[in-house]
Amino acid sequence: MTTAAAQTAADTDRDLVLTRIIDAPADKLYTCWTTPDLLPVWFCPPPWKVSHARMDLRPGGANLVTMQGPNGESIDNRGVYLEVVENRRLVFTDAYVEAWVPSAKPFMTVIITFEDLGDGRTRYTATVRHWTVEDRQTHEQMGFHQGWGIATDQMAALARTL
Repeated sequence: MTTAAAQTAADTDRDLVLTRIIDAPADKLYTCWTTPDLLPVWFCPPPWKVSHARMDLRPGGANLVTMQGPNGESIDNRGVYLEVVENRRLVFTDAYVEAWVPSAKPFMTVIITFEDLGDGRTRYTATVRHWTVEDRQTHEQMGFHQGWGIATDQMAALARTL
């Protein structure tokens, strides 16, 4: 197997992907992802909720999304943006917590793409690339497809109202 083919196979083993055609323009979906006040409306499947969101939307800028669980759980999701292309693409990772300070346990890099299909429709793809196959399996067992699917439906509904 060539090096490129081996890398592609390794990526596939570590990736979880959710793709949807959404009846909302790309700029509205991008706004949902990049406006801290909107994250509590859509980001978590109930009964979880976002209690705090902060974003420095630029490559190298830090983000923090605090999720609250139904039993008082509080999870801080910290990361750094790697790429920001308005209305088209967001890439962020939890490998860093801020200002290129490494995190204690990197878990994933998220690649969000918004492909304008015309007629107000967007191909939305969330690719979550994990550091290890075990991390990908853990995320899958946590309910990645169901949870991210519910959140995506909530985001789509919100985007249609913007």
